[in-house]
Amino acid sequence: MTSEELLQKVRKIEIKTHGLSRNIFAGEYHSQFKGRGMAFSEVREYQPGDDVRSIDWNVTARMNRPYIKIYEEERELTVMLLVDVSGSRNFGTLSQQKRDTMAEVAATLAFSTIENNDKVGVIFFSDRIEKYIPPKKGKGHVLHIIRELLSFEPESNGTDVNRALQYFSNAQKRRCTAFLISDMITPLHSSAQAKASRTVDPFVIASQKHDLNVIQVYDRRDTELPDVGLLKVRDPETGARVWADTALSSVRQAYAQAWNDQQAALESIYQKTGINHISVRTDEDYVKALMRLFAR
Repeated sequence: MTSEELLQKVRKIEIKTHGLSRNIFAGEYHSQFKGRGMAFSEVREYQPGDDVRSIDWNVTARMNRPYIKIYEEERELTVMLLVDVSGSRNFGTLSQQKRDTMAEVAATLAFSTIENNDKVGVIFFSDRIEKYIPPKKGKGHVLHIIRELLSFEPESNGTDVNRALQYFSNAQKRRCTAFLISDMITPLHSSAQAKASRTVDPFVIASQKHDLNVIQVYDRRDTELPDVGLLKVRDPETGARVWADTALSSVRQAYAQAWNDQQAALESIYQKTGINHISVRTDEDYVKALMRLFAR
């Protein structure tokens, strides 16, 4: 992609996602993803009916009359986007690739964040941490994030969600709202349940420390194979190539079952941790899916 093509793509995604965040999501974001805790604002003289537990005894002693502390809700948030940049994102059979949908979803969330004067940062991950963009405010910062979403090429093609969550939990000390944006496709070394047992701990830790939300972006052909006869397929993460006879119903059923097993394992994790999650297919409207997520 040339610099001119990249700028055109950035501009296109900015126009689309900035409009969505301003006109549709800003209000939902503001009401659902609130700041946590209370921050000290000022002191004022005690009035009948005030909570005596709020009395500032130091000021009261100096002024010889009671004063209380006034608090206000901490509105400012930090939002972190954990974006999967593994090889499987470069796949799409219908309207666009998964990486394009991921970029639009992430950009919409980023613009929604700065519309509310909050900070947004990004972690790009594969089976390693590829890049960390610290949280900042401002439109220029979001445009930088969008450029990276569109042009970033990872050093590795694998996927390790565990490592991304562990890095995130260690790097982000203060509680924040996080969106894990991935196709959630990882190798199943044995059974789906065995995979789930190894995966649940990083999800538990991250969800306890932060408000973690999962946005799964997938393609129709991730879930099912078409009946097109003998087909040579390549794993985009490992590079392995195999021939598959898609005319055989047993092959198509096994492929679909592998997807269903993986989804069942993920669903088990979500239930154990209470994580909010949605799935977005590349040929579907992600706006409706994000509205469902905000509504939860």
